[in-house]
Amino acid sequence: MAERMAITRGLVLGKFMPFHRGHMHLIETAARQVDQLTVLVCSIKAEPIPGALRYGWVKEQYPNIRVLHVTDENPQVPEEHRFFWDIWVNTIRRNCPDGVDVFFSSEDYGDKLSQHLGCKHVLVDKERITVPISATKIRSNPKEHWDYIPEPVRPYYCKRVVLTGPESTGKSVLAQKLADHFNTVCVEEYGRTYCEEHGMDLKPLDFAHIAGGQLLLEDEAARKADAVLFCDTDLLVTQVWAEIFFNYCPPWIRWASHQRQYDLFLLLKPDIPWVNDGTRAFEEVRESQWLRLREELESRNMPYVEISGNFGERLEQAVLAVENIL
Repeated sequence: MAERMAITRGLVLGKFMPFHRGHMHLIETAARQVDQLTVLVCSIKAEPIPGALRYGWVKEQYPNIRVLHVTDENPQVPEEHRFFWDIWVNTIRRNCPDGVDVFFSSEDYGDKLSQHLGCKHVLVDKERITVPISATKIRSNPKEHWDYIPEPVRPYYCKRVVLTGPESTGKSVLAQKLADHFNTVCVEEYGRTYCEEHGMDLKPLDFAHIAGGQLLLEDEAARKADAVLFCDTDLLVTQVWAEIFFNYCPPWIRWASHQRQYDLFLLLKPDIPWVNDGTRAFEEVRESQWLRLREELESRNMPYVEISGNFGERLEQAVLAVENIL
């Protein structure tokens, strides 16, 4: 009987802070050379990007590879602990109980670690010639290195700008013009689409659908954006509309609106004529709604700029405000 061929097991480990296309090159190179590959995403509590988030990025990119999140509070350099290598070998062996045949890295420490593991070391693109990027470069200037950031990671670095204000203040038009100007994408107002399909006889459950739909559209668009995303409304507007309709907002919508982080709000003043487009019906509350939105932004200490004037003036003011955060 022919002897069964041995399975080769490979290992990649790193902080992935953030995960980038250089890491992808390393992982894919390793995966082509072994039968089974394990990727350890290693994090400690003191690091600025949550480890669970980094693990999620890598796992989403490689759902068919064994990706594990390691949260051991291990020393980060040999000078921190005299048993540095033993500590890391114990961590690796616990997470790779079947052993490691080949360790893949892009760093010099790979030789030393491989010696302690008793395995082969394959050095991949140490000089960053194939993929000229590093996590340090991305952290220092994400926009400049945007092409090296994988899609799952882009929402983390994407600047988000919300256009907010009452009905008929030009939010949708301005959002698209800004997206065109900055060569990126914008998120449509899901509430408008929902009301066009289901009518204006809304119940609290309808606002739950609208809020959930808005969040989904935003998260999907953030993956396609080029460093900045323009949102034609957000959950704060949904909250205020619920208050207008029912004098009440479902608590989870208010909670969810506080969880979302945005880099800038453009608060459009109701100083242009109101136009009835078939779904608008609240001309008389435009001023009070604008004041309510401003009050909420200020109470939450959110960064906002008031936008006013004709359409040309609004675009000019908005472009300047966005350039200031980029």
